[in-house]
Amino acid sequence: MQDFKSFSERLKNLSEDNFEEFALSLFQFQAKNNQVYAEYLKFRRIDPSSINKASEIPFLPIQFFKDFDVISFEKNLYEGFFSSSGTTGMVTSKHYFWSEAGYRLHTKKIFESQYGPLSEYHVLALLPAYLERKGSSLVSMADFFIRESKSEFSGFYLYNQEELVQRINFLKTGKKKILLLGVTFALLDLADSAFEILPNENLMVMETGGMKGRRKEMIREEVHDRLKEFFKVDSIHSEYGMTELMSQAYSKGDGKYTMPTSLRVILRDPNDPFSKSERSQGGINCIDLANFHSCAFIETQDLGRIDANGMLEVLGRFDASEIRGCNLLVQ
Repeated sequence: MQDFKSFSERLKNLSEDNFEEFALSLFQFQAKNNQVYAEYLKFRRIDPSSINKASEIPFLPIQFFKDFDVISFEKNLYEGFFSSSGTTGMVTSKHYFWSEAGYRLHTKKIFESQYGPLSEYHVLALLPAYLERKGSSLVSMADFFIRESKSEFSGFYLYNQEELVQRINFLKTGKKKILLLGVTFALLDLADSAFEILPNENLMVMETGGMKGRRKEMIREEVHDRLKEFFKVDSIHSEYGMTELMSQAYSKGDGKYTMPTSLRVILRDPNDPFSKSERSQGGINCIDLANFHSCAFIETQDLGRIDANGMLEVLGRFDASEIRGCNLLVQ
């Protein structure tokens, strides 16, 4: 039987050329060893041996992470779990992980593949709603980024807006770039404050999505226009991730996401969750090979579009689904 370490090594050597092979072998492994996924396949009367392409792999509805322990190994082998955010009384997702250190290194690899070394940044994390609870994968990632930046000025911020603005303005003359990573409602709260951000060529603002019930929902263009005006930047970057995934996608503007090597999106027909969409728009299904320890094949509750260049645009959420904290805005 394969173990965490062998899958981790395969992930490190992953490329576009061997993605299909890895996905199919991981599917066969999880179809056999992941009890929740195996039962789901059985209920749908799917014979795993009949699956010959990654595009044919069935996707597990994300709701199962709320109701069951979605794991592919003995539970006592797991180091811990990440939990999703939720309002009072809402059932939250649990995503068990084999190694938090492994998760953090994976997120660093993805970020640096698009933005360069973290050592070139001051990382300022404005994540109040996430810092106020335990088990956030986003906080774990941000904490690691802060440490890896090796900057004495990097750190977390709750509601101390004045200190944050002073820090951003103070750092504008330095050589390092500034990554302001923030939950959307907190960035908008800052934009509505009386403080002023000085023009700053080093500043990069990245929103992680999420109103957390603190503000009314807004379309992405409206949010980004407001943030660009306040922070005096040409574009707003975005991160697309969720508790149930170990990989993140990043947008450098206009809400268009580039997929990391470990993550692939396949759109499903919005009216038939079991059918692949024949159009460039539909429900977002994710193959995340970093989920080798849980389930790598996730049917999310998000709607998306793939543009002519193969980039993902997140359009919103299905009407019947709950609003999750780390999701992007309705467009």
